[in-house]
Parts: sequence; C-alpha cells; structure tokens
Amino acid sequence: MKKLLIFGLMIAIITSCSQVKEQTAPQNPISETSIQKLIDSLKSENTESQSFRIERGIRAVANLWRATDGSEADFEAFCLKNFIADEVALEKVFRRLANNYESLFGYMNRITLELNRPVHEDRGPLLPIDQMFGAYSPSAHLQDDFFNNKIAFVVALNFPKYSLEEKNALGAEWSNLEWGYARLGDLYTARVPANVLQEYNKVYSNARLYISEYNIFAGKLINNEGNTLFPEGMKLLSHWNIRDEIKSNYDRTDGLEKQEMLYKVMLRIINQDIPKEVINNPDLQWNPYANTVTRNGENVDFQMESTERYKHLLNLFKAIKQIDAYYPNNENYISRHFNNGMEIPQPEVEALFREYASSPLLREVGKFISERLGRDLRPFDLWYNGFVGRGGISEDALDKITKKRYPDAMAMQNDLSRIQKSLGFDDKMADFLASKIEVDAARGSGHAWRASMKSMPSHLRTRVAADGMDYKGYNIAVHELGHNVEQTISVHYVDNYFVNGIPNTAFTEALAFMYQKRDLELLGISQTDPQKELMEVLDIFWDNYEMMGVSLVDMMVWKWLYANPDATADQLKQAVLKISVEVWNEYFADIFGEKDVPLLAIYSHMIQSPLYLSNYPYGRLIMFQMEDYIKDKDFAAEVLRIYSIGRITPQHWMQKAVASQITNKPVFDAVENALEKLKN
Repeated sequence: MKKLLIFGLMIAIITSCSQVKEQTAPQNPISETSIQKLIDSLKSENTESQSFRIERGIRAVANLWRATDGSEADFEAFCLKNFIADEVALEKVFRRLANNYESLFGYMNRITLELNRPVHEDRGPLLPIDQMFGAYSPSAHLQDDFFNNKIAFVVALNFPKYSLEEKNALGAEWSNLEWGYARLGDLYTARVPANVLQEYNKVYSNARLYISEYNIFAGKLINNEGNTLFPEGMKLLSHWNIRDEIKSNYDRTDGLEKQEMLYKVMLRIINQDIPKEVINNPDLQWNPYANTVTRNGENVDFQMESTERYKHLLNLFKAIKQIDAYYPNNENYISRHFNNGMEIPQPEVEALFREYASSPLLREVGKFISERLGRDLRPFDLWYNGFVGRGGISEDALDKITKKRYPDAMAMQNDLSRIQKSLGFDDKMADFLASKIEVDAARGSGHAWRASMKSMPSHLRTRVAADGMDYKGYNIAVHELGHNVEQTISVHYVDNYFVNGIPNTAFTEALAFMYQKRDLELLGISQTDPQKELMEVLDIFWDNYEMMGVSLVDMMVWKWLYANPDATADQLKQAVLKISVEVWNEYFADIFGEKDVPLLAIYSHMIQSPLYLSNYPYGRLIMFQMEDYIKDKDFAAEVLRIYSIGRITPQHWMQKAVASQITNKPVFDAVENALEKLKN
C-alpha cells in the first residue's frame, strides 16, 4: 500500500522526474575564478565560524545559477547582498521560511488531494476528466518560480546542504534548530524544469491508475471442472487483495484449492499471459489453469496483456532517468533514493537483506510451517498466516463482526477516538488524533495521505464494500491508521516545520505494523494462547523473509534498468522474470523445494512506486526493536515521545528512540529463542 508520506509535495516531485524528450542540463556559467574570489571576499569580512556556510553556500548557488539568472557580476552582487552572517537574523529568516513553506506545501498538497479524490476514492466510475486532473501537478512550477524570484538562491546560499556522512557524523550534537537548517539545505540541490515535473506526474499518475484498476473478479474464476470456488462478486485488487485472500484460506477446508488457483492467477499476471479482457471485468469467466475465457459457457477470444505491466515500469524509469543530468555528478535515482531519501546507502540495505534471507533459521521455520500444514510447502506459503491465531475466530466470522461495526467509512471515522483510547491515549489526545484524520472509501487497496500543514487532516483510505468493511479492509484500515497517527504527531509535535515527519517511510511503516498487530484487540477480541508471543515472533520473521525477497528483486531490476537504458518493455519483462527467478533460487528454492519460481515479481509497488519496497522490511525490523523497547512501558506515551523526534537521519533517530541501531540480530535472537521454547 503506497503511502504518500514524503516531506511536502514539492520534495516528493523534485526527487522524481519526467517522461520528456531527452534534455541536457544547462552548463554552469560561473567560473571557478569568480567563485573563489567571492568566497575569499566574504570570508575576509566575516568570522571563521562562518567559513563553512560561505564556501558551501556560494558553491551551491553557483551550481544552480543559469545564464538567464544574470551575469557573473550579478551572481557576485547577489551573494554579497544576501548572505546572512548574523545568527539572530538567520534564525528569523528560517522561522519565516518555515511558516511560508508550510502554507505553500500544505495547500499544494491539499489541492492535489482534492483533484485526485475521484482517482483515489470509490466515487463511482472514473471519467476521462478525472484522470486528466489526477495527472496535473499544481506545484510543478513552484521550483521554477522560486529560482526566478531568487528565493531558492537565498535558501541555498544561507542553509548549506550536508551529505549523509556529515549528518551522521555531526548530527548527534545538533539542536532541533540546527537539524531544521540542515533539512532546509536539502531543499534545493537540483534545478529541474517545470515541464519535466509536470510530465513526470502524468507518468506516475498513469501507473497508479493502472494498478488501482487492476481487479480480478474471483467469483468468475473457474477450475478445470468448470467450478467456481469464490463467492460471486468478490473483487480482488492485484496484488494486495489476492495475497490477502491466499492468507485468509489457511483455516478453511477448501483453502488449498483456492490458494492454488490464486497462485496461478499471480503467475499469469507476472508472465503477462493473462487475458486483457478479464481484468476489472465481472462479465467473463476465466480458467487460469487452461487460460481460457468464456461467457455463458461459450469460449471468448482474447488478447494477452503482453507487456502492459512492464511498460509502466519502463515509462517511470525513462522519466526518472531524464532528471539525472540535473543533479551534481549525474547522480542516478538509485543513489538519490537511498542516500537522500531513505538516508541509508543502497549497499548497506542490500547487505542487510541478503544476510536475513540467508539465515539458517528460515530453514527451521519453513520445516515448522510444513509440519503444521501437514504437507510440503508451496510457493504461495510465502504468505503463510497460521502463526496468527485471530483469537480462534475464522475470517468469515471476523467479516461479520467488522461489517456490522463498520458499514461505511463514516462508521470507522466515528470510532477513531475510541480506538486511540483503547491503546492508552488519554481522552484529550485521543480526540485530538481523531480530529486530524479523515476516513475515505478507497478505489485501490488503501493508503494513508499525509497532511503537509497543521491545519489540514491526514486521510485514511481503505476498501469498503457495499455491505460494509470486511476483515481484510479493516486490517488494512488499522495499518493505515498507524500511519495517520505518525503523520499527526510528527507534524504537530516537532520543534520546527522543516523537521516534521520521520527519517524515511520505513519508520512510519513501523508504527503502522504496530497498530496492525493489535487489530483484534481493537475489536475487543482477547487472545489467551500462551504461545501467542512466540508465534508472533515467527510471524514477523516469516513475513519479513518474503519482503526481503521482493525488495531484492526491486533493487536488482533498477540496477538492470540503468545498465540497459535502451531496453524495450519485452526485454524488461524478461529481465524481471530472470531476476525474480535468480533471487528465488538463491534464497527460497531449498526451503520451498521448487526452483525457477518468479513469484517475487508480483508486487504492484514495483510497477507504480519505484524502489518503495525496501521500506517494508526495514519497517518490520524497526517495529520489532520498538516493540521490544516499549514492552514494559506505556504504549501511548512512548509512541508520542518517539514520533515527536522528527525527521533526523535513521542513525540518530534510532539512538534517540530505542538506544540502538537497525540490525537483524534482535530478530534472529528472538526467533532462536521462540523455536527452542516451542520445541520444548
């Protein structure tokens, strides 16, 4: 579930790109001689303590200056006039910028939300005009405007950009104000043309719309005997709802046959031999085994989807690649995403995931699952859900409970305060959190939309059927609620606007997972199983195993794209299949007893949200460490404390939050302990 959680809509767009004709960034018109002369001049007029800001600020402005901004003399005059040496004056400017940017980013975000309501919410059939508005970016010209009126240059000159290494080395001693200065320095590191930003939004919007409308009508699936297995009208969004339906069938007598059928559907989607005619179409029956389509018993001709799925991924890559030239040293999206966005270097992320996926403990847990199932593992047992007892209640029974409690989105809205109180928030805080969250029925699987200003609410989106919110929709809603709580706390309880938020989306995923695991508790269903905590450890461990795999595929695909920038959609499809099989064979085949399975390529995030998937496994690792840290503390008080830390780097955030760094070891130790106790 893609979370729109990036710090301000402007930053979200700036770090992306566009599908446009090949462009080349204009050359820097300022000579090194002029730059050094100006640096020396300003240094001679100010104290040594200003030397760092002077040198880095002038070089930042020079890198962003274009001939259209003025001559070298104009550049020198601008820097001499606008460099702020006095610390008191600098803080006053910072506070004014914080106020103004909150209004700009906040209202731009709100406009985008409103224009996208028909696309993101279940408001009936989409009109062509809805997609046109959804693809429009009202903030696309904001960056150009701020370079033209020189506001961007004032920021770049006075608030220097720090590298990730510098933030990690120096940040422990920084005050919240100094962190705000550093975050403001992140704002203008490249100068991307407005037409590039506007066109990028079209590419991104098209990919999201493609995914949000990719429904499979399970009640129309038939087996080789012509029998249907699922209720009429069941609509499953790929991949989320298909995966969740596989999960829900572990406690049903006919569950295995249903899981096998849905697994076959997934393979058809990945391989793109799925008939186009059955996607989002309730009028045709489809046998995914034989790959035949019928209407009222009569065969129907069809076309395979072919490469449509991979065209969207390729379009995003081509769009994003256009922006590389606008960044210093032609930085590519992979390095920008991990170093500037996630603020954890990609090699470090990959090494952590490979260490996890190689753990011999996974083999033990796989054998344990096989014994519990009474059969050999199948590839779809990646989503084994048998560790979670659900209080001894079947999912069908849970559906009845949630549909009765939440017949529509407003019922969930009205229950938000009660939910927060049940987690330990006092009446005042529970009411405040509820007042800052709006619940909407989602067109897609569900997501949380962050507010970029204090006066606006965040939005919780989940699927709500005509007969109410089923347990899957409720489970997603509770996950998204965790995001909304983070979004509210980290906007309202930080020291200044430029540190609002969290280090990266993995940190909001952590709280979302913490809420999600308490979903039955929030329904008033108690679990008394003495093995519950041990089973929860294995559940987290196994879930994260799957996410490590899909994240590795995502990263490897992007490396392949950069190595093969002229690839066709068909070549990309073959590469994705090859990479997913290679990752499967290296880390999964020996556990599942089957080679050459491309299942790790099913995640829709890879198609619509480039390199987002790494946030999920990191989020679970963070969640595990947070749960361990707060187990003897007050949940609500700790959530409020931790998510008020603000958007500092992951390294410093973890130290302040739980006094440790992100690592696999706590999970490994807990799994080893759980397995030992379960054996005894």
